[in-house]
Amino acid sequence: MFTQYDPESAALTEELRGMFDDFRAGTWSADDLRAHQTAKLRDVLAHVRAGSPFYRERLAGLSDGALSALRSDDLRSLPFTTKEDLQRAQFDLLSLPVSAAWTFYETTGTTGRPTPCPRTNGDTIHNNTVLTSYYRDVFAAHGDHQVVGISGPTELHATGDTFGDVCRNLGHAVAKLWPHSPVVGFDRALEVLRLLPVTGLFCTPGMALRLARKAVEAGLDPRRDFSLDVLMLTGELMSPSLRDNIGDLWGADVHNCLYASQEASVLAAATSDGTLRTAPLINLYEVVDPVTGEPVAPDADGVRYGELVVTNLYTGAKPLVRYRTGDMVRMREAGPGAAVPAPSVEAVGRVRDRLRLNGHLVNGYDLENLLLRHFRGYLDYQITVADDGAGTDLLSLTLNADPDRNGRDAVERAAADCRAELDTALDVGFGDPGPITSTGAMVSWKAARVVDRRNPAAGTSVESRSAERIAGTRT
Repeated sequence: MFTQYDPESAALTEELRGMFDDFRAGTWSADDLRAHQTAKLRDVLAHVRAGSPFYRERLAGLSDGALSALRSDDLRSLPFTTKEDLQRAQFDLLSLPVSAAWTFYETTGTTGRPTPCPRTNGDTIHNNTVLTSYYRDVFAAHGDHQVVGISGPTELHATGDTFGDVCRNLGHAVAKLWPHSPVVGFDRALEVLRLLPVTGLFCTPGMALRLARKAVEAGLDPRRDFSLDVLMLTGELMSPSLRDNIGDLWGADVHNCLYASQEASVLAAATSDGTLRTAPLINLYEVVDPVTGEPVAPDADGVRYGELVVTNLYTGAKPLVRYRTGDMVRMREAGPGAAVPAPSVEAVGRVRDRLRLNGHLVNGYDLENLLLRHFRGYLDYQITVADDGAGTDLLSLTLNADPDRNGRDAVERAAADCRAELDTALDVGFGDPGPITSTGAMVSWKAARVVDRRNPAAGTSVESRSAERIAGTRT
């Protein structure tokens, strides 16, 4: 492998593998972790202040003495970094020249200017070590030698490189197949899935649904005619209800495998206990009120609910300091029996994707989970929000599903749950929402899944127009 040809990369790989093995084994105390995070935080701040024009200006008030005394729990003394900062600063945010990286990625730019995301060998090794360590037991439950499909874009995007490298680390064969590519297409992708056969698949929840739909249209049964044991899904919102439906469609074990972004890299990964767990060896995490920016205290159940803020703890091309992800999360400390002694996290939707329904502010994760919990076997869905003209919000759910399997009882239970939890009436119909629902990973869950008709005078949002444009190319 490459790291064996580069002494620095080989040494870092060996060091991180040992650290993660020890951390997972529970040999790190809270003091050990705090000391590690404090030392790495100081390294990162010195690195970005020296190399990044953006952070040199942003951290001008941080003296050498203050930096050397800074601890991991002193983050509130530092300013936030926002998505708008990334779009404005562009290459000025980098702490190293692109020539120091091994690869160049960028954000999709579907709803704004793309931002550069180069990665050094160190960036990749830090992030891929997390995935290799956490995924080992997930794949081991299905045998030592898997053939794993990776269905995601590769141009200027990390999906194929990241999961391919991690599968190689774990000893599994890889087939990269992107059905939206004119070189591959859905027919050939399905053929490859059957031919090899592919036993594991990385893709988005929307792609898992779309592949199942294409298989059914071709006269195939996803459960009977394919050999998938495990689906590793990421890139879009996925509630437990949607996860269970996808598992039912394919007859496979389904994991929400990764919480990450092109700009911030790996933030949490699937573990064998069925949860996404954070990576505190390479990131510092905060949960803040999305309006005030103040830290959120745990509730009575020990859950912190708010916007996630992350600080990378490794020096590389583009470490971020107190980066406001714009994502709402629920975070809970690890308890007894956790597969990895790190907090669990549920990413429940973007701050701006929340919907207010008859006075209730609801995130996408909880709304999806509520509306879909009684239905199975559907190949797609879409939500429509309207009002009755007198100020009362109404919901409609369109399912691409067999009405006989999802009959009156399921419809009535879904409507009753919606009325009880959101004081909102729900109508359920059956049909094809069209290709716009496939755009969630490129744009947002709300733009892909929700049609909001309550204020037609406001026009459609930039994200909705982007989703429509992408969907037009996929018709």
